[in-house]
Order: sequence, then structure tokens, then C-alpha cells
Amino acid sequence: MRIKDFKVEKWLNPRDADCKYNLGASCVKAISLDELLELSGEDREELNRHFFETHLHYGAFFGLPRLKEAIAATCREASAAMVLTMHGGTGANSTVITGMLETGDNVVAVTPNYQQHYAIPEALGSEVRLLHLKKEEGYKINPGRLTKLVDKKTKLITLTNPNNPTGAYMDADELAPVVEIARQNGAYILCDEIYRGLADEYMPSIVDLYEKGIATGSMSKVYSMAGTRVGWAIVREPEAYDILENRRSYDTICNGVFDELIAAIALENNEKMLARARGIVRPHKKIVDEWLAEQPRLSVYGESLTTTMLVHYDYDIAALPLCDGLYKETGVLLCHGGCFEEEKSFRLGYGFGDRQLLTEGLKALGGYLAKQEG
Repeated sequence: MRIKDFKVEKWLNPRDADCKYNLGASCVKAISLDELLELSGEDREELNRHFFETHLHYGAFFGLPRLKEAIAATCREASAAMVLTMHGGTGANSTVITGMLETGDNVVAVTPNYQQHYAIPEALGSEVRLLHLKKEEGYKINPGRLTKLVDKKTKLITLTNPNNPTGAYMDADELAPVVEIARQNGAYILCDEIYRGLADEYMPSIVDLYEKGIATGSMSKVYSMAGTRVGWAIVREPEAYDILENRRSYDTICNGVFDELIAAIALENNEKMLARARGIVRPHKKIVDEWLAEQPRLSVYGESLTTTMLVHYDYDIAALPLCDGLYKETGVLLCHGGCFEEEKSFRLGYGFGDRQLLTEGLKALGGYLAKQEG
């Protein structure tokens, strides 16, 4: 299967280790095992004993039961029996898309979005109909425009909520017409919920709202544990669950025994983990908002409820050369808008833990942008 270059990974990964100010990252500051144990109250000696006495055989084939229960508890209408653990959020999305689709199927994919959601269906030979969200609409789905793209041939509608890269969030009322459009046409909805959880109130999952909803997520972004490579899919419909369970065997077989245990400990303390994430993200977003207010040629549309925002600019330069020049001259790494099919923009991340690096990085970015005035 030939597939297009994964733009965001091709751009960020080679530059990540050598940048001075990583404003392209999208994870909340990584948590250490020490901090996790302090936050959870887990007994250190007992965990130590478990690590050294555990035999390094396959992990639980359908996911560690303790972890499946903890994942299900993050949703109101989910049970452990609906959960399949995967290799990260990318593994979850890939398994769902390749498992549910065949050549000739129709997919309606929301953009801007993580490229998996439209590049994999295209590579599979599916018909991909793009719903490009409009900045004037706060990067939220317009049901009228969606209706024109979805029909009885549509197998899958894919989106992220909150959105990547804009951070725009659709609540239950806003998702209701999307669900109804899918229901009327018998389509599944794949909702990538990897950034879910940063609001004060409960953020409904697609599996709370729709019987043919499939939610994917992982420990990477708001849970600060990308290194565990633990992701999941929550699938309400038994037929779809069986399809994905089989596909998962081809892709993953199982996850690592230690990774799933650590993830379970974190999710059993879900509210504490989310409170930690909010305590890091919100002060940093305030810094970014104040900086943006002093940048007359930059614009943000809608409110972000993630660790990133999509910033539009009014300079006569394309996104790739802008961000490439910025990186080479200042060491500031941004994610250029072309990674999300959204030119004249860049994704700016503020979830990392060092406030001084953020303020210095923004200062360097501002100085570089000032040079574009001429």
C-alpha cells in the first residue's frame, strides 16, 4: 500500500531533538514514574516487587482488565467489554480505519485534522470526501455542509474532538446533528478524542452519544505518558468490535505488560491527572493569549481546549519557508500549517512544562516575525 508522506511527523521528528524552543510539541509535560506514584498514592515497594517478579510473556491479549475498566470509566456509556487497547493513539486510528474500510467505501473526513484520518483511507482506495472546517465558523462542523457530503454509501465519518490542530471543541449539543446525519445514513463515526479532558466540566465522548460511535484515545497528550505507547478504541457495536478485535491481532497482538499497568494506575486517578494537565496548560495558554494580543498580524479563530492552537498570519510568505527560516535562525520549532492542509498558518503548542522556555520562545518568534514586515 503506497501512502503519502506523513507531513507532521516528517517535519517535526527530525528537528525535535535539536531545537532550542519546541513550540511545535502537543503533549502536556511528561510525567515521571516518581511523580505518578506520588500523585496516585500507589505503593512503591509493591510496584517494585511486581516489576521484578513479572514474567515477560505476552500481555493481556485484549488489554489488561484493570486498564480496560479504567478506560471505560472515562466515559458515561462505556464498559470494559467495549475497550480494545492499542499501540498508541496512532495505532488505534490506523487499526480502526484499516479494519472498518475496504476499497470503494466512502469516507467523509473533517479537515484540518491529523493526517491519518484522510491519508489512510485514500491509500486504501476509499473515496474520500473532505469537509474543510472554516475559520469563520470557529473550526466547528457545519451540519448543513456535512449533510451534502454524507449519503447511504458513506461507511465512516472521521473527526477529532477537540480538534487537532485548532483545539476547537464541539459539545454534546453541537455533536447531536452530526450524530443524526450519521444515523440516518447508517455511517460509523470515528472520533479521535486524544485531547479530551481539559475542560472543567465533563466532555462527552462519541460513545456516549451514538451507538455506532468509535472513540480513540491514548496516554500521550493530556495524560503526559507518550512513552508508554498505550492507546485504545472504545466500540459500542458488537459487530464493529469483532472486526477491530481481529484487525488488532494483525497489527498489535497485545501491548507491553508494564506499559498497560502504568497506564492503568494513571487512569484510575483520572481526575488528578487531568487536574495536573490543566494546571500546566492554562497558565501557559494565558501567556500565549497575552503575546498574541500584541501581534496585530496574527489571528486565532475560536477557543482552544487542547495544548495547541492554529495561528493564522498576514505575511507574504508560505507556511513551510516561514517555519523553516524561523527554525534555522532562532531554534524555534513550530508546526507549519501545510501539515494540516491549512496554509498561511502554524500550530503553536504550549503544553510543555518550562514557562521560561515558552516566554523566550515567543519572544524569539515575535522578533523573527517582525523581520517579515518588509
